[in-house]
Amino acid sequence: MEAITFLIDFILHVDKHLEAFVVAYGMWVYALLFLIVFVETGVVVMPFLPGDSLLFIVGALCGAGLMDFGLACSVLLVAAILGDQCNYTIGRYIGPKVFQWENSRWFNRRAFDQAHAFYERYGGITIVLARFMPFIRTFAPFVAGVAAMGRGKFTAYNVGGAVLWVMGICTAGYFFGNLPWVKLHLDKIIWGLILVPGLIALWGAWRGTRQGTAPAPAP
Repeated sequence: MEAITFLIDFILHVDKHLEAFVVAYGMWVYALLFLIVFVETGVVVMPFLPGDSLLFIVGALCGAGLMDFGLACSVLLVAAILGDQCNYTIGRYIGPKVFQWENSRWFNRRAFDQAHAFYERYGGITIVLARFMPFIRTFAPFVAGVAAMGRGKFTAYNVGGAVLWVMGICTAGYFFGNLPWVKLHLDKIIWGLILVPGLIALWGAWRGTRQGTAPAPAP
C-alpha cells in the first residue's frame, strides 16, 4: 500500500521528486529516467508511469542548469525506442501462440485479420500519435506486434515517433518550464498532460465502438 501511495505521489509531483533525486544522487538520475521510460513504453502492464509530464519536467530541470539537455534527451530517446521495440517483440512472440487458439472462445480470427489490416495501412501514424497518449502509448506497440505489423515499418515509425515525443516535450519544458506562471501552475499542467491526452484517447475509442456497432444502412 505504501508503494502505491508513493507511486501516485511521484506521478503527481514528479517535479519535486525528480529535483530531489538530482540533488541527492547526481548522474544516477539518467539511469532512473531510462528505467522509467523503458518500463512505461516497454512493459505492457506498466502504462501508469509518468511519460509526458516526466519529459516536460526533465526539460525544465535542464533549463535550470540541473541536468544536461543533450545527455538527458539521448538517454530518453534510447529508452523510448528500445521500450517500444521490446513491447512489439513481446506482441510478436505472443501472437503465434494466440493463433493456436483459433477454435477457442479467446481468439477471434476476424478481429485479428482486421487488426492486421489496420496496422498495415495505418500502423505507422498510429505508432507516432500513440506516443503522445498515456496508456495508448504502452499498448499500441504491443498490439502492432500481435497484429504482425512488419518490423521494418514499425521500427521506422517507432524511431520517428520517439524523436518527436522526446525532443518536442523536453524542448517545451526547457524553454517554458521555468517561467514564473508555469512554475506557479505546474501541478495543473501535470494534471493536464495526464488527463487531456487520456480523455482524447477515450473519446476516440468510444467513437470507434459506436461506429463499429452502428447498424449497416439499408440497401
